[in-house]
Amino acid sequence: MAAAARPIAPEDFYRFKDVTELQIAHDGSAVAYLVTSYDRKSDESRNDLWTVDWDGSHGVQLTHGASVNKPRFTPDGRLSYLAAPAKGGTAQLWVIARRGAAPKRLTHVDGEIADYAWSPDGAQVALVVRAHGDSRFRGDGEKPKPLVIDAFQFKTDDHGYLDAGSQPRLYLLEVKSGICRPLTRDSSGAESLPAFAPDGRQVAYVANDYDDPKAAGLDEIRLVAAHAGAKSVRLLSTWSPNHQHLEWSPDGRQLAFLTGNELKYYAYIMDHLALAEVPSGKVRPLTDSLDRAVITPHFSADGRSIQFAVEDDGLQYVAQVSLASGAIERLEGATVVTQLATAAGRTAVLASDDRTPVEVYALEHGRLRALSDHSRALFSELTLGSVQDISFTSSDGAEIHGQLVKPPGYVPGRLYPTIVWIHGGPNGQDDHSLPLEGYSPQLERQLFATHGYVVLAVNYRGSTGRGAEFARSITAEWGDKEVDDLLAAADFVVEQGIADPERLGIGGWSYGGLLTDYTIARDARFRAAISGGGCGNQIATWGADEYIAQYNAELGPPWQNAELWQQVSYPLFRADHIRTPTLFLGGERDFNVPIAGSEQMYQALRTLGVPAQLIVYPGETHIPDRPSFLVDRYHRYLDWMAHYLGSASIAD
Repeated sequence: MAAAARPIAPEDFYRFKDVTELQIAHDGSAVAYLVTSYDRKSDESRNDLWTVDWDGSHGVQLTHGASVNKPRFTPDGRLSYLAAPAKGGTAQLWVIARRGAAPKRLTHVDGEIADYAWSPDGAQVALVVRAHGDSRFRGDGEKPKPLVIDAFQFKTDDHGYLDAGSQPRLYLLEVKSGICRPLTRDSSGAESLPAFAPDGRQVAYVANDYDDPKAAGLDEIRLVAAHAGAKSVRLLSTWSPNHQHLEWSPDGRQLAFLTGNELKYYAYIMDHLALAEVPSGKVRPLTDSLDRAVITPHFSADGRSIQFAVEDDGLQYVAQVSLASGAIERLEGATVVTQLATAAGRTAVLASDDRTPVEVYALEHGRLRALSDHSRALFSELTLGSVQDISFTSSDGAEIHGQLVKPPGYVPGRLYPTIVWIHGGPNGQDDHSLPLEGYSPQLERQLFATHGYVVLAVNYRGSTGRGAEFARSITAEWGDKEVDDLLAAADFVVEQGIADPERLGIGGWSYGGLLTDYTIARDARFRAAISGGGCGNQIATWGADEYIAQYNAELGPPWQNAELWQQVSYPLFRADHIRTPTLFLGGERDFNVPIAGSEQMYQALRTLGVPAQLIVYPGETHIPDRPSFLVDRYHRYLDWMAHYLGSASIAD
């Protein structure tokens, strides 16, 4: 007799398999990807390299033990990746045969390899090397060294403080000899994203100058001859997108890249696709008329079109643009495609929907054919909530979209405890996917739903997926229109006879945590709140987080616009209006939204006698990744809501 389906349990994290970093062989015969697992014994997450043939056969795990990243197919059909040696040290480059022979180490460089690219003939590899690792953990035994900071942009959440040794530089590895030397002799700031031309004679790359405030938010795309110590030349400069991607056309005459927006709109960027002629640098926009974000573009094998994913109103579909006509054609649109890869006329994608975590698929004639199946066993045990699209009107008449997640066994006419669960960003959207990662609002809303709650996912103004005007509508007005939209969503489900108005909760992480603080400072209807990785006092973050360039461009420095800075910091300055018991959480070493923002709000509520608790995850940055902390966080989410909203079990 089959076991009864059950709710998601926090401990299920130890069985989650998150699929990422898709690659396709140059001849289209196979795909490779990473599977992230969460090990209970070591209390670490680990990335393993998998490969599967195009017909779905020979699915095999190639690496075991060491966590790997940045998989690539080599020109001779093997696979390469980055991993630290077994005895410790920094990430180095390795190669392994597709049928699972022992891996071979190719590099012994000082510092850490962050990225790399193979030359077309396999004789050389362009390496992105950092002289040393995360500065927050740096030191020489018991003799830590002071960090000398003189750059304008001097910290990031993933790399800590950015001193001179933190700048990534390009090196050229001669594979046969093992000799590794600097690629450029005229280093132009931080160097990244190398891409060899099809003939192997040139390398395109991105240079960012973190020292100069005037260069903030700009990607300078440069070209350099593919031999050590060459002098680079500037091809073009563009506003930095969210996720830059460089790719040469098959004939080597053009370079595809992504463009962003001026710094004023840094938090609302929608990546657009463009082509640059080489060597003139003349730019041709390809997707500006689309008014949607473009993700992971790749040339077709004949060079006549470029395929990419499009972020659009709760979905991410596959499309292609004809380079001859500029026409954009939709190829697949029933799922959320998070990545695609093309080779030899074949397209592979990572895709997900409301009930299926991310897996690998072949895209053929507009249909998806599964190539991996890492989550079926676990999810066959679980009962998930149903997800439906909703549309409602905000207080000023704006049309707002989102999703409503109903618990399994939902009974029409019954009033349910309801949680408004807010995505971060604001750049991003709630969509119909189910990623199994450390930060996944879609997974979290299912966690709540399977324990009996109705959950609201709102694509408030500022979200992407509905065009630039919608995203930019909150520029320099944080916590205003977004809160209107969240409150309108709560009104909507109450009016529909779905939500119990006496049992409303709210929460989120990152900008979702900020919006939680904003909302409870404006409205006392919520009986419980969870603010993760948030902040209620934006004045305290100026110069202390990684967004100095954005803040100066969007809000201006505090001494120029003190009133505006106080306005966007109203949760702390209006803390005496808050009545909602709130759980605050954050990482001790968060440089994205420093935990001081949560500490201040926690202290404010304790000063005012409002129930509050602060959870600090030691050693963690903005998104915790230690498995025991992820499990702990989910337990606290459920316990906090159950305590203040009452029991919400499906059996009630």
